[in-house]
Amino acid sequence: MIPGIVLAGGDSSRMGRPKALLAVGHESFLERIARVLEEGGVEEVIVVLGRDAERIRNQARLPSPRVRLIDNPNPAGGQLSSLLVGLAAADRPGVRAVLVTLIDVPLLAAATVGAVLAAYRTRNERAPHGRVSIVRPAREGQHGHPVMFDRSLFEELRRADRSTGARSVIRAHADEVLDVEVPDEGAFIDIDTPADYERFIATS
Repeated sequence: MIPGIVLAGGDSSRMGRPKALLAVGHESFLERIARVLEEGGVEEVIVVLGRDAERIRNQARLPSPRVRLIDNPNPAGGQLSSLLVGLAAADRPGVRAVLVTLIDVPLLAAATVGAVLAAYRTRNERAPHGRVSIVRPAREGQHGHPVMFDRSLFEELRRADRSTGARSVIRAHADEVLDVEVPDEGAFIDIDTPADYERFIATS
């Protein structure tokens, strides 16, 4: 089993309102990301919320019962603290890895999620060139979301320095990273500020 974790625990200080509730067509960021993860093949979606948890719970329409909203009791602890809350909720017997993405990346395509999952499973089941512990989409030298972490890295993620978070784990295991080339521009678009959102609205 490979759950998906959506990090939505930030305070959206640069955006000025909860990013999870911003609209993408007829859906919110949260609704679209959760749906896309499920359509891409993720069996369970865990969304980690922060200070705006109550407002998001009241307004979000979850696409299925397999989507869970959980709270980060210490959102001031940064992105890593939300990842660890999500990891605690996801980690149980039978979980082989987790697929992590951000609420800031709402334009991600289901095909990209499927490509990352398929690459992880194919490489680690057949292992002709050795196992990989991290899989992520790539395009023209860019690295996007979602990022797959094998369960062999769960303890390292739990011990990671808060200032560098998961990036330090990725760097430490650079020889175990598999980059999957995808044509999906949405996997690399971060909507983090009002200007970013206005550009998206203007071009959509």
